[in-house]
Amino acid sequence: MAELKNRLQADLTAAMKAREKTRVATLRMALAAITTAEVAGTEAVQLTDDEVLKVLTREVKKRKEASTAFADAGRTEQAQLELDEAEVLSEYLPQQLDEAVLADLVAQAVAEVTEQLGEAPGPRQMGQVMKVANTKVAGRAEGGRVAAAVKAKLAG
Repeated sequence: MAELKNRLQADLTAAMKAREKTRVATLRMALAAITTAEVAGTEAVQLTDDEVLKVLTREVKKRKEASTAFADAGRTEQAQLELDEAEVLSEYLPQQLDEAVLADLVAQAVAEVTEQLGEAPGPRQMGQVMKVANTKVAGRAEGGRVAAAVKAKLAG
């Protein structure tokens, strides 16, 4: 079983004992999402730590989007609850890259694609650059940030 999933379950038990209502609800939701991912498809599988991280990243993104929707609808209390849940889940994700490191990784990806193509990639080769950049970033930055950095690098 994935080390991260075990840690989530242990933290859930600790949060229940400490009566941390938001943390308990958030960890239960995360474990339910992981279980759903495990049984999706034709047969049940055990997720690796990387796959569990992808599930948690997706859940954090959902919470942030929901928070924005609630805030736009004037429901600030519900928006704050969603942000609190996203914050709890973020504790289990790797540290996000700062802009300088992200730009450096994107530059490396562009250099690799340039080497493959024999010429500097343009906006049409963004998909190829994104593929290389995403393997270098490995979940340490949101896809939107990576795409924006790649687009800026290819345009300029």
